[in-house]
Amino acid sequence: MRIEGANILVTGASSGIGAALAPILAERGATVGIVARRADRLAGVLEQCREHAPRSRLWAADLGDLDRAEAVAIEAWDAFGGLDVLVNNAAIPKRTRVTDLTAAEVHRLMDVDFHSPVRMALAVLPRMTERGEGQITFVSSMGGRIPIMNEAAYNAAKYAVCGFAEAMLLDLAGTGVDVKLVLPGPIETEIWDQPGNVPALIDVEKVPAAMCAAGIADAIESDGFEYYVPPLFPGGIDAKQIVVGKAQNCDQYLRGMAQFAQALREQAAS
Repeated sequence: MRIEGANILVTGASSGIGAALAPILAERGATVGIVARRADRLAGVLEQCREHAPRSRLWAADLGDLDRAEAVAIEAWDAFGGLDVLVNNAAIPKRTRVTDLTAAEVHRLMDVDFHSPVRMALAVLPRMTERGEGQITFVSSMGGRIPIMNEAAYNAAKYAVCGFAEAMLLDLAGTGVDVKLVLPGPIETEIWDQPGNVPALIDVEKVPAAMCAAGIADAIESDGFEYYVPPLFPGGIDAKQIVVGKAQNCDQYLRGMAQFAQALREQAAS
């Protein structure tokens, strides 16, 4: 896939990774469609995109409305005369201890973070397979491979995204439609500071959203499937090796992290 000359739809583009990614794609020669709830924020991102890609446009939509999410994917396809890449980036957080989590909160988060990207992907998939080319990129999280304290619902959605993307890749072999999975680490975005979320138990050093966005743009044009962005966390920690280490001895990893979480809670309460 080449970004230059492509039509690319990016969800969650009013802030954070999506707002950084869309102008990068436009600068590299793509016509970009951007989607998010906040029309005023999207307008600013669209202005940046149109400096390089005048045909770029926006859709203001709540992707938690699954019918609307699906409709936006089709509207974007028709508006641009086809989509070459769908980047499913939109996500909301739910940082709260599982003992305080409600079923309604889990339902809402799964709709935005998992069901919405699936519905949008399935909406454009028949058109991509009929054409014999296209790419669907899922932005999951390191939280789709390893558990995060106080983020059971977010973990569930991001794990689901990983599983769906992996199986989708197998099913689409030979169709000409490619699948990418992106796993961001700690990125400096608004997701860390949202109403209704408790503070993170640990304050980790974060990477600028623009750095993550550049990694996603590179992934779109690369041959692989799974991408850790950034590949090295601040301090030089290898992101993939964290996941490999967990898989090699899952019980040991989880016991250690559970003890660490307990110690942090006790420290916060004292």
